[in-house]
Amino acid sequence: SVDYRQGLTTGISAEERANTIQALANNNTGPSDFVRPGHIFPLVARTGGVLVRSGHTEAGVDLAALAGLPPVGLLAEIVNDDGTVKRLPELIEFSKTHKLKISSIADLISYRQRREHLVERVREFTVKTVIGPARAFAYKTKFEDAEHLALVFGRVDATRSVAVRIHRERLIEDVFGTQTEHPTSLVDVSMKRIQELGGGVFIYLRSGFVGVPLDSLDNPDQPSKEVARRAEWLEVGVGAQILRDLGASRIRIIAGREVDYVGITGFGLTLEGTELLSD
Repeated sequence: SVDYRQGLTTGISAEERANTIQALANNNTGPSDFVRPGHIFPLVARTGGVLVRSGHTEAGVDLAALAGLPPVGLLAEIVNDDGTVKRLPELIEFSKTHKLKISSIADLISYRQRREHLVERVREFTVKTVIGPARAFAYKTKFEDAEHLALVFGRVDATRSVAVRIHRERLIEDVFGTQTEHPTSLVDVSMKRIQELGGGVFIYLRSGFVGVPLDSLDNPDQPSKEVARRAEWLEVGVGAQILRDLGASRIRIIAGREVDYVGITGFGLTLEGTELLSD
């Protein structure tokens, strides 16, 4: 926490806090212009904004940048009378009462997904798989070093419906075998389903994490909001743009249950149904 040194008394007043905020947003100030501890907490947003980390810090910076302003934002939490922080449903009611505009982080992610080119094809090669050879395409996003992989079996074009499996990396399961009651890994089952359907696309989305993602093993059925949001932007944002780059237009998703990727039509894709995985 910091306070702006110039004109500082206690640092607690609204005026002095505003001075500190303005100084933090000024590129001409430096560490020597502030005292510690203070009353304002500087935060640094991740490069890539909400598409990399779905946090309030990134959302504030993204909104400023989208408005054509310097990428700096101010965060303030609205609280209830009992001191608890208002959650989204309460904030929606608050915005209606006070006639304020409101946007959720999910809204911002969706907006950016549809208006930005997220992926770049970086290489093509041939790979041998358990169901035969495939054309492989590696993709990168501009935010992360991890490369995503698309395996194409057969022909992909806009005139025919294509079976697609969008698989998010599960390091432990993908390398060492299933960690659930299901006897076979989802990678193997999905590849077999593609073979049964006469071809399709298998997209392997890398997590981008350096460490071992053990949280998914501890509570696989109830992922955190951060994990769920990242999964959605990977599958809908990155996955959809990879499919469009490959030339797909009409798709059938290979999954263990019926799925509906909300907003996927914004990428020029038509979801025609679900091809269920075999038990």
